Amino acid sequence: MILSPARRRLRDRLLPDTVVGRTALVLVAALLVSASVALALFAVQRQEALSIIGGRAAAERVAGLVTVAEQLAPSIRQETMSSLDTPRFRVGWGTHPVALDNEDFGLAAFVHSVLEKGLEDRTLRVSLKPGPLGGPTTGMGRGRFMHVGGGQTLGPAIRISVLLRDGSWLNVMAPLDRGESLWRPRFILPLVLALILVTAVALLAVRRATRPFATFAAAAERLGVDVSAPPMDEVGPREVRQAVQAFNIMQSRVVRFVQDRTQMLAAISHDLKTPITRLRLRAEFMDDDDQRTKMLADLEDMESMIASTLAFARDDATSEPRVRMDLGAMVQGMIEDLDDLGAKCAYDGPDSLVTEARPAALKRALANLIDNAIKYGGCARVGLGSDGNEVRITIDDDGPGIPEDSFERVFAPFVRLEASRSRDTGGTGLGMAVARAAIRAHGGDIVLTNRPKGGLRITVTLPQG
Repeated sequence: MILSPARRRLRDRLLPDTVVGRTALVLVAALLVSASVALALFAVQRQEALSIIGGRAAAERVAGLVTVAEQLAPSIRQETMSSLDTPRFRVGWGTHPVALDNEDFGLAAFVHSVLEKGLEDRTLRVSLKPGPLGGPTTGMGRGRFMHVGGGQTLGPAIRISVLLRDGSWLNVMAPLDRGESLWRPRFILPLVLALILVTAVALLAVRRATRPFATFAAAAERLGVDVSAPPMDEVGPREVRQAVQAFNIMQSRVVRFVQDRTQMLAAISHDLKTPITRLRLRAEFMDDDDQRTKMLADLEDMESMIASTLAFARDDATSEPRVRMDLGAMVQGMIEDLDDLGAKCAYDGPDSLVTEARPAALKRALANLIDNAIKYGGCARVGLGSDGNEVRITIDDDGPGIPEDSFERVFAPFVRLEASRSRDTGGTGLGMAVARAAIRAHGGDIVLTNRPKGGLRITVTLPQG
């Protein structure tokens, strides 16, 4: 069945949001349902057992009463039967039966079969259906029939009628014993305690069983930050060990792929340096000064692109160790250096903000972002703050901004947006890619937004180390 969006949202709000919560909910619901079904079955079986015991006892007493009644003279029979009458076992003697007919199923049939064994060749009637309310014809008084004492109504009862040899009827009514109610503290309290204990054990077991999910999530997050992170320990149940082994194999393949790519780019870079050097030497002997200048500039660009590509491929941000550093002092120093060079820039933030990071990689990433803001936006206003859990760095410029559909594209290697960049400004198109790789290696991220009053805002978030 396909749920509507509104019902799906309602279901998501009502259901727990974690695997532990949802599994625990299923287990608790299953425990409650199974306990309820078991309690209902127990109550039914208990009532049937009590009814059978009561029916057998009544049948045995009736068999004895028949013998006694037939040995008594009719003049004293009624008085004797009345003396045997008790609130839980009504006895009468009359000309009509209190049981109108026989029932061939259930408790009545069982009592009839027991009586037949003790009273052979007797006319018997056993029924649970209501019969005459009492009177001279049955030998039972109306009041005695209706009440068992203490003002309690008789309720359901086994009605037994036996035809005596003189043609009269011995009538017996035995109220069905329902037993004490199950809803008593001495019965319910242990059941509730058992349910609580089983639920607590189930919750602990579920939490332990779902712990590998958190371990996998942490390992995947760590792999995204540091591809050279140590492999996971292959412990736990067989399924978990298999999953861990597959994860470790995937990680080793990723590491091997990165290493192969880095070695390949390093080899290309090394091989290209020799012909570039030869071209540079030849360019020095050119007579045309203008052409020589252009060729040397192109060769310098090629060397810069090769160096940038190799640095990006090596991903130096992940190899540098993390240390405690003053991020506020570092950013202020960068802004002061740019200001000394005549760049339009400003800083707004604390004088000191200590965090754990890789200084060289973080400084290179921030330098790329600030340089881009100055180069393509005319200025860079840098803000720094922290909420205790996260460090936030904002870089605003006064440029034309970037189309929203290009926010992700600017982070791709070698991508240059023509609307906001010119070849005269230089660059290899790797600055934003290198910056985001370094920030994500720290466990953070970079987000681009266009400011309402114009210009681009770059927001860098880093975990507070």
